[in-house]
Amino acid sequence: MERLDQRLTEEVSGAVRDAVRDEMRHVVERRRRTAALYAGSATLALYAGAAAAVALGLALGLALPNWAAALIVAALLAVAAFALRQAARPKGPEIPPMPPGPPPGA
Repeated sequence: MERLDQRLTEEVSGAVRDAVRDEMRHVVERRRRTAALYAGSATLALYAGAAAAVALGLALGLALPNWAAALIVAALLAVAAFALRQAARPKGPEIPPMPPGPPPGA
């Protein structure tokens, strides 16, 4: 009877292990595909932004000297980058790091 219990336990644990392994493989595949799609989306957005910046520079170049148009576009891109950087910063008060050593009350 003990041998039967041990064999049944091994079979069940093996089946569970295989099921978990298969599910993990599917989850990893889905996440890799999602990451690849995000990377492709970001790449296309980068090219679209570069094309928009070039178009803006060319349009400004019709009314202004080329160097002035390039300078205006560069300034606009710098302002946009700064705004994005500020938006990414945490809004709340900064939490100081824990000092090294034993925790308080230990």
